[in-house]
Amino acid sequence: MANPFVHVELTTSDIGKAKSFYSALFDWKLEAMAMGPGFTYTMIHVGEGTGGGMMATPAPGVPTAWLPYVLVDDVAAATAKAKSLGGVVCKDITEVPGAGSFSIIADPTGAAIGLWQPKRA
Repeated sequence: MANPFVHVELTTSDIGKAKSFYSALFDWKLEAMAMGPGFTYTMIHVGEGTGGGMMATPAPGVPTAWLPYVLVDDVAAATAKAKSLGGVVCKDITEVPGAGSFSIIADPTGAAIGLWQPKRA
């Protein structure tokens, strides 16, 4: 399938409660990773299927929500195309050191989705 979903991310106001709930509900394996001063990202390992991650909401007013990420060949081109089609760039292209780059866009109806380009070897 072109542009499959490759990662699903939860931003939450209570990361401890979310970890406890989802690991008990689904038996997910959670791995906390230090991503910089004061920032921890928890990887969600599901075994088969698309995994994801969870983190504390990044700013006041950001709601608790799940966000799917779609694989793209060129995150800059895909972000620009989304904007040209009436989408809104919520978070511009951001590099994840050693892993790749992403952006977050909202479609013309307001639904958010992440665009992910893995680091080229």
